Amino acid sequence: MKRSRFTETQVVKILKQHEAGIPIKELCKEHGISAATFYNWKGKYGGMDASQLKKLKEMESELSRYKQMYAELAHQNYALKDLIEKKPLGPADKRSSADYLVSEHRLSLRVACFLLCLSSSVYYYKPKGKDDSAIIEALDRLAQEHPTYGFRKMFRMLRHQGHLWNHKRVYRVYKQMRLNVRRKRKRRIPQRVKEPLTLPIDRNIVWSMDFMQDSLSYGKTFRVLNVMDDFNREALWNVIDVSIGSRRLIRELDRLVAFRGRPEAIRVDNGPEFTSANFQIWCKENHIKIKYIQPGKPVQNSLIERFNRSYRQEVLNAHLFDSLSQVRILSDQWREHYNEKRPHEALQNLTPKDFLNNYGKASFSISKNELNCTNPTVAN
Repeated sequence: MKRSRFTETQVVKILKQHEAGIPIKELCKEHGISAATFYNWKGKYGGMDASQLKKLKEMESELSRYKQMYAELAHQNYALKDLIEKKPLGPADKRSSADYLVSEHRLSLRVACFLLCLSSSVYYYKPKGKDDSAIIEALDRLAQEHPTYGFRKMFRMLRHQGHLWNHKRVYRVYKQMRLNVRRKRKRRIPQRVKEPLTLPIDRNIVWSMDFMQDSLSYGKTFRVLNVMDDFNREALWNVIDVSIGSRRLIRELDRLVAFRGRPEAIRVDNGPEFTSANFQIWCKENHIKIKYIQPGKPVQNSLIERFNRSYRQEVLNAHLFDSLSQVRILSDQWREHYNEKRPHEALQNLTPKDFLNNYGKASFSISKNELNCTNPTVAN
């Protein structure tokens, strides 16, 4: 905005000269301003003295400050609402956040739901189990009478019998009963060479990875990706989500390598995520060797399989989960306990952290008897 040549004090002084009797034309000629400018000044500052002008300037500066504060708060509020609308939180997390806002900040439930972009119907919603016994009985009877019929044929026969069940509901029960016998083509896997399961002499030489699967309390399945270092049996990472594809696997490995360092090799099975082109290209670009075990030989990756057993017994089977966030929180707590407090028989009853501090040097020499690991495939 163009700045005026005259200050507010000078403008008031000129207006006082006009009130003293000096004509407008002479004032305009003397100060080099137009009549329109003079009348604008008169409309804005007419009748003011120095003290009133000072108060006006203070009010204008305070108003400008308030406008700036409002703009910043509005921008922050918009950014937070936009972040929440991108669904980083699930409905269960939003419900707990709404309860926190109501109890701690004394907000009404309506305002709390509005701030979290959560509708009241979703907040009060509770999944209800459906009684599918009639559908199960009807499908079981048809499957026994006509074992070669598929879903479409069975659904049409149910409609002819007078049942008006929705086809999506019938198909859900049909799949739960495992009546959809699919013909699976045998996946061709390159011949894998058996490699001995040797103990690394330092960290970040060989990592082991494997997937696990479990379900929440209402039947929703989820997967867990476990990563461990073979040297000190340290649990490096637990990725928990409904689906973990090859691209997600690469992103998580990039995060792990960023703070842990890059291994020389990774031992995995022949799952689709590990045999995918994306994973193989990532390992090639990072100069990491992939050690595939032979199909149907999980004992060749026994270190991670032993870890999976401990994780399932102490976490997955020990708790009933309602949301993925609960699984992640308990898994993080258990991983910290596993690495820093839980003794391992295969590590001279040391924790992985203590074993790494005592023997974590590439130049150390230690015998198998000292490690109490005469059979490297047995780990605790």
